[in-house]
Amino acid sequence: MVDAARSGEDPAPDDDGFREWMIVRSSTLRRKAFLLCGDWSSADDLVQDVLVAMYPRWSRIARGGHVDAYANRVLIGKVVDARRRPWRRERFFSSVPDSIDVTSERAISAVDELDGPLVSALAALPAGQRAVLVLRFTDDLTVEAIADVMGIPAGTVKSRLSRGTEALRAHLDASGDQARRTAHLDPTPTLSPVTEDRS
Repeated sequence: MVDAARSGEDPAPDDDGFREWMIVRSSTLRRKAFLLCGDWSSADDLVQDVLVAMYPRWSRIARGGHVDAYANRVLIGKVVDARRRPWRRERFFSSVPDSIDVTSERAISAVDELDGPLVSALAALPAGQRAVLVLRFTDDLTVEAIADVMGIPAGTVKSRLSRGTEALRAHLDASGDQARRTAHLDPTPTLSPVTEDRS
């Protein structure tokens, strides 16, 4: 069944079908959620919310086809909901019981370093533009498919794609210029200092 899900066939409308679809698609959903919200912890919460929302309706969703489109629709809805009520995701603790995992910390830092400019640029966009860009470039959805997922006219999708792409490009170009200027002005010497010959 995992092979079927990978080949684009409709998953089975039972618990095994849900489990196997989840195994194949959850990492993609998590990546999209991260690009939409800019935080891995929140992305994990969003993916869990999507799966929890889909499981009770799985039989109907699987029989109807377009499971990925349904998952995208739920994900976008959850992102909008989380932004409207951010207090729902905040929890306060007097202390943090977990010890620091240095290995995972380094791995996360490496990913953040690579994704940082893109996530920062996406975060600067309005939520509608961000959602359209993520669906277009992570799932390669058509304008019509994005319009269907988001429940907006195709013309609005085209407009958001155009404006969002332009703003994203400008932000990334500006970030690259700033990084180059910073590197150029970095006072840290790249060569070992020459010592005076006193012989």
